[in-house]
Amino acid sequence: MARTMMERRQLVRITQDQLDQVIERHEMFRNARAGGARAVLSHFDLSGLSLAGRDLAHADFTATALSAADLAGTVLDCATLYACDLRQADLTGASLVKADLRGASLRGADLTGANLFDADLQDGSLASKQKDGGTVVLAIEKRPSDLQWANLSNANLTNARLSGAVALHTDFSDAVMRGARLIRANLRNATLNGAILEGADLSGADARGASLRGAVLTGATMTLTELAGADLSGALTDRPAGKPLDTLPRPLADLLKQHALWVGSAGQEGMPLDLSGIDVRGAGSLSRQCLTRMVACGAIFYGVDLSGAQIQVGQLQDADLRGADLSAADLRGINLRNAKLNNADLRGANLDFLQIDETRAVPSDLSGIRMRYADLTGARLTRAKLVGADLSFADLSQADLRGADLGRAILTGAKLDRTQLAGAMLEGSTGLPPGVA
Repeated sequence: MARTMMERRQLVRITQDQLDQVIERHEMFRNARAGGARAVLSHFDLSGLSLAGRDLAHADFTATALSAADLAGTVLDCATLYACDLRQADLTGASLVKADLRGASLRGADLTGANLFDADLQDGSLASKQKDGGTVVLAIEKRPSDLQWANLSNANLTNARLSGAVALHTDFSDAVMRGARLIRANLRNATLNGAILEGADLSGADARGASLRGAVLTGATMTLTELAGADLSGALTDRPAGKPLDTLPRPLADLLKQHALWVGSAGQEGMPLDLSGIDVRGAGSLSRQCLTRMVACGAIFYGVDLSGAQIQVGQLQDADLRGADLSAADLRGINLRNAKLNNADLRGANLDFLQIDETRAVPSDLSGIRMRYADLTGARLTRAKLVGADLSFADLSQADLRGADLGRAILTGAKLDRTQLAGAMLEGSTGLPPGVA
């Protein structure tokens, strides 16, 4: 058994130049080039060094010191970071898909926007040989993964394993944690506002004092979960939030037909559709429906299929459309002020202004909207109002932003280039691409 255990030894310190040489050879290895070699940096002291933006997938960092290291944007997919010291490290935007982080210390680390899909952050054990008189004995040290005070806001923790992890005061705001295993995790006073915990297992977790405002807990297992003092205001569970569908005056299918008749007859027949405050999640697909001029202020459309729907000049202020499918939808002139569309699919959606006549046009109002990680590939946003919008990590590839007002908008990590912003209003906006004033 002793031969299979890791022997604790003093860490080896190397310079930045030496580290760069190891990384270069690893990248050659990853590209199947001659002279390449997998990076094996187990038990090294790399604290404070830079590995930012490099490809270190499948590298071995077992029990390595990376405290205060710069790992922003680094690819660490399938890397071994077992019992690693990553305290205060910068891992913003890093990719840690299927990484082994068992027993690692991420205390105070910044993992904003990091991808930890299927990563293993459960507890781990280290064994070292110690002398007791003249006898050599094994000392086994059990280490829970330490995420205290870490920032994992906007991180992708889908299917991640965090059972037994210590995450006191950790920030998981707007993190995607679908199917995550948090069995017996210590989440006391953690911030999980807006986190998507759909299908997560929190059995036996300690979430006392945690903030779960607006979190999505549909399908979550919460057997023996401690929630004393937790803030669950606005959280979505399997129970209807707001007003259920059965409070509508007629079945929704009938109301949709009446609304389509009202739109087609310019208000002469049928009746307008008002879904304000209604939880629409149980309505099924609304794909390609005629919802022009629909009023749905504060309605909940979480995960609803609205692909190809016509919602021109719709009033959806404060609505929850997180994870909704709005691809190819006609949203011209829509009002989405302060709505939530994190992780929504808006590929090819039309959010242009709506021309009423020769002199009147209604721009789409997306002021204060939250669209983190939304997919806006090929979307049209001509003259749209995006004042104060949060577009962090959104995909705006090929989106048309001519004349858009992006004043005070947050574009950190957004996928777009500076040519797309030509003619847009950018006063006070942050996270702009390089070269954009």
